[in-house]
Amino acid sequence: MRSTYITSAIIAVAVILWLGSGLLREPRPELPQTITERNNLVATQQSDRAPTRVRARVIHAQDTNRTTTIRGQTQNKRTVITRAQIPGTLVSRPVERGDVVQKGDLLCRLSVDDRPALLAEARDTMAQEEIEFEGSQRLSKEGFQSETAIAQAKTRLTSAKARLMQARLNSQRTEINAPFDGVIEDIHVNEGDYVTPGTGCATVVDLDPMLVVGRVPEKLVDRFKPGGPASARLSTGVNVNGAITFVGRLSDPATRTYAFEIQIDNPDYSIPSGVTATIKVQTGRVRAQQVPPSVLALNDDGQLGVRAVDDDGIVRFHIIDVISDDDYGVWVSGLPDVATIITVGQELVVHGEVVDVVLTEPLDQASTERTA
Repeated sequence: MRSTYITSAIIAVAVILWLGSGLLREPRPELPQTITERNNLVATQQSDRAPTRVRARVIHAQDTNRTTTIRGQTQNKRTVITRAQIPGTLVSRPVERGDVVQKGDLLCRLSVDDRPALLAEARDTMAQEEIEFEGSQRLSKEGFQSETAIAQAKTRLTSAKARLMQARLNSQRTEINAPFDGVIEDIHVNEGDYVTPGTGCATVVDLDPMLVVGRVPEKLVDRFKPGGPASARLSTGVNVNGAITFVGRLSDPATRTYAFEIQIDNPDYSIPSGVTATIKVQTGRVRAQQVPPSVLALNDDGQLGVRAVDDDGIVRFHIIDVISDDDYGVWVSGLPDVATIITVGQELVVHGEVVDVVLTEPLDQASTERTA
């Protein structure tokens, strides 16, 4: 029994000591409750550690062309399906697909059938009605012809003239000619086919001048002016230059974009319609700097920008606008005229952080050549 009491006493003393140890321990620090307190805590922790080392380079703003890049495609200016206006049998079709034609060239010829005879009949009928009308006028002067008879003779003469004109047109319509200079894209009838009014003969496309068409976003449409210079690089590798000839005034309800057209010369018809093109339009001069694409970053709001360092060695995030790009880098606006941009380590730092800056050489001097 005595040993049991001793054991119980030892256990009770141990429990009391364990409970008392919690009262003697230092109180746990309270966690920050607000965003401001958390930011202050992070700032305090960062101030206690050595600044992050980054590499940076100094860049200077220059006057450069503001270039807007739009995706588009080539489009021929006109496409016409020449059609028959009278019925008949196709007796000749001297063109094939791919042939180059000039305005007025013969595309299809229909059989004349009885049209020469109908023309001769209409000509003789008109001559007869002219004689009868002149005779009626003479009789009217002598008082032997009524006004009603004269009106009837005039009506018959007018009808005869209309039939003669129709007969002449039908005789001319046996030939279907090219409406403009272009290329035969498709053939719709063959020799021996019987055609009716409206039957297609051949499709003619106008390839000179050629259009390069695209759609510009609403926030950029005010920069596009008719007559302004533009260039395009086709997917075939061909570079072309032209001028803006049209900017739409009605937007697409679905995309909120506006149509525009650039006209380019295509005298040898070497540029086909429907080729994908990268269009570049110069929309004025602006102060900008050239930066490597690797320094571009997004902030918490999804805005594009560049991290730079101010005179106190503090990181600043500058929201930028991309002006253009070339083989040497990206031209952007929104940075100070003289900026120290972080080129290595920008992904390790945040806005407002103090860093240890190691300066490197400036950007390639090709940027100076581009702005000249």
